[in-house]
Amino acid sequence: MTGWRRLDRRTLGVTAVLAAGIAVSAGTPVAIGTRSPWLVPAAVVFVGAGVLADYVRWRHTRFRCTAERLEIEFAFVAHTRKSLPRERIRSADLTANPLHRAFGVAVLTIGTGQHERLTLAPLARVDAEALRAELLHRSPAAQDGPLATFDPRWIRYAPLSFVAPTLGFAAFGGLFKVADWFGAGGGLLKWLLNLFGELPLAVSIVLLLALALVAGVAGSVGLFAEMWWHHRLDREPGGTLRVRRGLLTTRSVTLEERRLRGVDLVEPLGARLAGAARVDAIATGVKQDDDETEAKTLLPVAPRAVAADVAARVVGESLDDVRLVPHPPAARGRRLRWALLTALAPVLVLLVLGALLTGVLLVVGAVLAAVALPVAVLLARDAYRGLGHGTRGRYLVVRAGSVRRSTAVLARDGVLGWTVKQSVFQRRRGLATFTATTAAGAGAYSIRDADAAEGLAFAAAAVPGILEPFASAPAEASRA
Repeated sequence: MTGWRRLDRRTLGVTAVLAAGIAVSAGTPVAIGTRSPWLVPAAVVFVGAGVLADYVRWRHTRFRCTAERLEIEFAFVAHTRKSLPRERIRSADLTANPLHRAFGVAVLTIGTGQHERLTLAPLARVDAEALRAELLHRSPAAQDGPLATFDPRWIRYAPLSFVAPTLGFAAFGGLFKVADWFGAGGGLLKWLLNLFGELPLAVSIVLLLALALVAGVAGSVGLFAEMWWHHRLDREPGGTLRVRRGLLTTRSVTLEERRLRGVDLVEPLGARLAGAARVDAIATGVKQDDDETEAKTLLPVAPRAVAADVAARVVGESLDDVRLVPHPPAARGRRLRWALLTALAPVLVLLVLGALLTGVLLVVGAVLAAVALPVAVLLARDAYRGLGHGTRGRYLVVRAGSVRRSTAVLARDGVLGWTVKQSVFQRRRGLATFTATTAAGAGAYSIRDADAAEGLAFAAAAVPGILEPFASAPAEASRA
């Protein structure tokens, strides 16, 4: 395919339906409030203007794929042309929202892994798949078989995160915001409280919070299903991982394995208590923008055994029997002190304010202390038990965290350097933090509060050639 081609003409239908939906959803509240006779003509003009603008874009946009380059050109008032060299193309991702699917089209985003992207929006779904295969030199029919496929039972893990209460309270906040537009915010609150009859006010508030939590649970389940239904992780011939997912909006994300530097086994607290984890890729060039916040996720929250198996198959190393080096008891003391200080700070503020203003704050402070201090101790001890580091084959393994436990499996040849930090308090207890820097993933993975001498020897052995001068200096000093 070397000649110039146009985008799919069905984009005009997509734009017309989308603009009409915006006009109706935005215009209905205004029509109820104002009863203006100009709203219908204004909506027609809005839809027509949107379709006309999209027609100009479609009519004057063309693209072509040659043996050397992918080019896209827009020539109307101004003339712009963008191109990517074929040999630098590393990803070709497909997205299709419900409107795109209804019209049989998809959006194809091509990237180089260096923040250079071209977007063809939209193409016929068949054409988008064919162009993706051509750009990545893949045979559309060739597959090595899935590394993972979605199991509907994984939905049970959706409510076990902070997303559920956040969605619930956001839903109630949005409901009251809409009611305020019509001056009915107070009436809505009174109506909600009256749902519980003659119950005391405190009990009614607790029941409202429970109702918000139930709404949040339902929302988190729906969001999880929308994002991860039909999930499938494939290893394609030629060294490419492909993630496909989505219930209403379908997505296809490509990751070249030569950009992969490892995986991260992530266990949020709720999921970990239920024996679940997810798998994220540690890779260079993975976009982190708001449009694709889950671009790095290879496997959603699933049973930990499944997540560990997928991680092992991706990196090619078994992770079940990795022996991690435990950290000294002094690391547990540091976590306990920081946790107690964090929990005591708001308690002390409430106690001081209570002594100065009202005794109610004293009661609130006492209740907060009774709840927060034991939780802080439990989390600190759990965080200490989670500390560990080790090696497996050509990978460095680093584990840390409690509320969000992370086990990073990082390729040792992907480590660019080590940063060693030792505060005054760490020095007194013989501890240090060793941070492996890399161009992939988060950019830095830390071994926190390790034994200083052991950590230095471990870092030098794990990535030879970087820390030998520092590791040998103490030994020479002791001989002297």
